Amino acid sequence: MKPFLVIQLRPEADVADDEYAAILRRAGLAADDTRRIRLDQQTLPGDLDLGAHSGVIVGGGPGCVSDPPAKKTPMEARIEAQILSLMPRIADSGTPFLGCCYGIGILGRFLGAPVSQDHHGEDVGPIICRRRPEGAADPLLEGLPDEMTALVGHKEALDALPPGAVHLLQGDRCPIQMLRYGGRIYATQFHPEADGANFALRIAVYKDKGYFPPERAAELTAACADVRTEASGRVLANFVQHFARD
Repeated sequence: MKPFLVIQLRPEADVADDEYAAILRRAGLAADDTRRIRLDQQTLPGDLDLGAHSGVIVGGGPGCVSDPPAKKTPMEARIEAQILSLMPRIADSGTPFLGCCYGIGILGRFLGAPVSQDHHGEDVGPIICRRRPEGAADPLLEGLPDEMTALVGHKEALDALPPGAVHLLQGDRCPIQMLRYGGRIYATQFHPEADGANFALRIAVYKDKGYFPPERAAELTAACADVRTEASGRVLANFVQHFARD
């Protein structure tokens, strides 16, 4: 199998390592099945051969594409520019892509959809995602129930579906939870890799980053502790199984 390219955007080493391990677990991959690039430490190689990979998985991060330029740190601006620069090549080459959380903002920005921070009604923690009719036969939702629990933690979201995209999963307070563009490009607002333990670490590390009032950290951690997210995590496994190439 050609390796999957896992691109990470988090500058916190403990959270990045935990996220990478979670992606491997949920996707059913070994480390040798991937090529890992942390954009806080590396730049994308100029000679990156997308054809040498089965697909691209992009993790989450504390940056927001909807932040004004003056609010972005130099690292956040560089990471955003790097991943945005790759999107035209992904689309033109038909490379399978799955963007998780931050990735839906990147995909929306690339496709010209409005991305804003108007969805603060969705707490950090568990939500219910519902399959839309358009997702009935989508391969990434194969074997999943029509309603599933997922974990979210975000400051921005899509205000409208990008032109040409298909809305696959819907949430109550933040409607666009999963979409597909073409036949190979996907993004989720939720974190398909995450369980309660992953979110406990993220809540502790990001409690002063504006996702929630810091005094709510213990409450939110408790709300995530026993949440079962195996169904929403199946999105990652299905992505790998559907797009793995020799």
